[in-house]
Amino acid sequence: MINKSILASLVPALLLGGCVGTENRGLESVHQPVVSRADYALDLGVTGGALARGEQQRLAEWMTTMRLGYGDRVAIDDPAAEGPRARADVSAVVARYGLLLATDAPVTPAPITPGSIRVVVSRMRADVPRCPDWSRDGSNEFESNTSSNYGCATNRNLAAMIANPADLVRGAPGTETSDTALSYKAIDAYRKKPPGGGGGGAVAAPSASGGK
Repeated sequence: MINKSILASLVPALLLGGCVGTENRGLESVHQPVVSRADYALDLGVTGGALARGEQQRLAEWMTTMRLGYGDRVAIDDPAAEGPRARADVSAVVARYGLLLATDAPVTPAPITPGSIRVVVSRMRADVPRCPDWSRDGSNEFESNTSSNYGCATNRNLAAMIANPADLVRGAPGTETSDTALSYKAIDAYRKKPPGGGGGGAVAAPSASGGK
């Protein structure tokens, strides 16, 4: 038979056990996307201020391996002005991937060898840490918290789908001007479309007399 004093001491522990874990006190989840950045560098030789022979091809192969694409930021680090004409060579390779060279390069830890320039690719990644999170037992909730996993699915999907994770940090700037004629095209097409779901026209129902 269990001693009543032991049972009484276990009850607070059981209640406390149901209240540990991540607290979600509001409708905005504590699980938010976190954006991180990684820099990848490649040093290229220069001759006469331009890229040395074969370096442009080596750069293209490296960028193909990197799967360079939208959201990546490419810059040239040339503090000693070794390659004043190399920028055009690098820009021509970067343009194949639909990107433009950035004006400034991030600081990299290793020094640049004399007679070379450094191409730096900055890539951002968004993720939601600590998800999924089932750390809180929702069956014993006495503090009006939502589930500890609340918001994980929505925000992880957002982090996975966004094309440029940097937009989660500073947003995407809108266009300074708008073309009202272009905006009106969609509205005009909607207004002129005939009612019905059969490709623009109403579908006539067959008559009860077999079509006679």
